[in-house]
Amino acid sequence: MRSRSRSRSRGIALVVALTFAAVACGSNADAGTSSGSDEAPGADSKAVGFIFVGPKDDFGYNQAAYQGSQAVGEEFPDLKVLTAENVPETDEAARVMEGMITKGAKIIFATSYGHLDAAMKVAADHPDVVVVQQGNVISGKVPSNAGTYFGTVYEPVYLAGIAAGKTTKSNKLGYVYAFPIPQTIANINAFQLGAASVNPEAQTYVVNTSSWCDPGKQADAASSLFSQGVDVITQHQDCTSTITKAAEEEGVGVVGYHADASSLAPKGWVAGSEWDWAELYTDIVKTSLDGEFTGSDYNGNYRTGLKDGTNPFVESKLGPAVPDDVEGLIETARTDIAGEGSPFKGPVVAQDGSELVPAGEVPPYDEVEEIMTVFVQGVVGQIPES
Repeated sequence: MRSRSRSRSRGIALVVALTFAAVACGSNADAGTSSGSDEAPGADSKAVGFIFVGPKDDFGYNQAAYQGSQAVGEEFPDLKVLTAENVPETDEAARVMEGMITKGAKIIFATSYGHLDAAMKVAADHPDVVVVQQGNVISGKVPSNAGTYFGTVYEPVYLAGIAAGKTTKSNKLGYVYAFPIPQTIANINAFQLGAASVNPEAQTYVVNTSSWCDPGKQADAASSLFSQGVDVITQHQDCTSTITKAAEEEGVGVVGYHADASSLAPKGWVAGSEWDWAELYTDIVKTSLDGEFTGSDYNGNYRTGLKDGTNPFVESKLGPAVPDDVEGLIETARTDIAGEGSPFKGPVVAQDGSELVPAGEVPPYDEVEEIMTVFVQGVVGQIPES
């Protein structure tokens, strides 16, 4: 990963649909720094800051990001690690980051999708500070001290879909998601396609909550899916404990997301996907401290997946209810994806019958989220109107 960050620079064109702002191609900044200082952005940092949109113990997205921040502290003991939980996706995020800068942080991770605007404001106000944002995309020219990063989330979700498709008895899978942004739509589609690859009768029923973490809405969504006969459920929510516990109590299989929550569902755990941010976070920090952030992969809209040999989004362990042949099926699919395949290898057909990916074609990483703006066949439910 480190050699890639110093040798190649790329932007990724993604389209952010519906709830959030549309974005265009992000290109890396010109070499050099506009800080007015001899120091490259982030090079003289005494601390590194991390802001999280939720609590650090949510059994989900924020917990995984917090664990990554602690890995940075272990790798760089001379750096002070500053963290802030429950930071909203508003101007308050900029205020929190400004506070970290006053404490010596010249490297800041804004870890929620909606933190992008605040992150870009802070980057503009402090050209000597590296500000990286997790999961969104910078449109237009990327500032020399900023960037976004993310894993190819739909790959392990597709593999988990295989486990779900082989485990379900009702052929009804459930998916509770927050917002219809490109990552969630791609994940839902990948989950359905993975399930259908081993069980053509499987369908995925979807419910959105319009919130990253609202236990009440999550409980209601899960209950509605259980009432429709769903016997394996998954989610794209930041905090995952509510749905995981509800599935276990209902006797329904559960596929995890963001973090390993198998301890909450010892009987019903099927499979899952989880973040392992340590390597990526520490490489971003090292690249910045070495004065090499500007012009690196991270000074753009960086995405990485199995085809690169690395993906910070990894498979969780399989559960006790999974049939014996699933591990082999997943291994075969994983090898294919890492080579010439993809969860979205064509033909991929939308709900309305239109062709999203022609037969035999494999969309590259930088086109997937532009393509996956509608649900595929087999998904039951509609994308909310904006």
